[in-house]
Amino acid sequence: MEEKLLPKHVAIIMDGNRRWAKEKNIDYKLGHKEGAENLKRIAKYANNIGIKYLTVYAFSTENWKRTKEEVGALMILLQKYVEDFLKDDNLDNIRINVIGDISKLDLGLQKSIQRIVEKSKENTGLTLNIAFNYGGRDEIVKAVQKISNKIKNNEIQIEDINEKLIENSLYTAGQPEPDLLIRTSGEQRISNFLLWQLAYTEFLFVQKYWPDFNENDLNQAVQDFESRNRKFGGK
Repeated sequence: MEEKLLPKHVAIIMDGNRRWAKEKNIDYKLGHKEGAENLKRIAKYANNIGIKYLTVYAFSTENWKRTKEEVGALMILLQKYVEDFLKDDNLDNIRINVIGDISKLDLGLQKSIQRIVEKSKENTGLTLNIAFNYGGRDEIVKAVQKISNKIKNNEIQIEDINEKLIENSLYTAGQPEPDLLIRTSGEQRISNFLLWQLAYTEFLFVQKYWPDFNENDLNQAVQDFESRNRKFGGK
């Protein structure tokens, strides 16, 4: 696959872990575990084929409404995922970034996240953005707060507010907007994910549950993307 044909930035809503487990009549925790393992596989494959940015929706600000047991299981999974990567000497040259409000997470988990971000910051392969305790509206609110503080402190004027300033105040500052959004499980909505960044993104909805989404599915998604005529508002 030629790098020049690839989307530079792919976003994925990893949906369907619980339904995957339910259909197999197994504990939902195993669905989340297999989903986490699949993220490793897909991230490494995306890195190998030359995709530069991969942003995945792992835990939304709304997911706190789930049972305490399930939320706890998801937190443990993220901790294990981060710790596994920390044991890897070169991380496959993947740069790991966590976007979202991590201040709400357990202190130990926050420290693990900070360690993996620091350890991988010089890597030059895929940038893997893991959206955890993330919400698109919350991200925009926080961007507005940052800008408002700059106005309050006389660092900028109201007239200085433009799209670029807002982009630079988001979690994804300095990164290109997603070219392609993939959502698994057949659901056809974006669920408060990257609301600003998805303005001109191509969408692809896949019937498979996330644990079953494989390297060939990613190849097919890329091929579908390549066949589209992106107009960015033009005729």
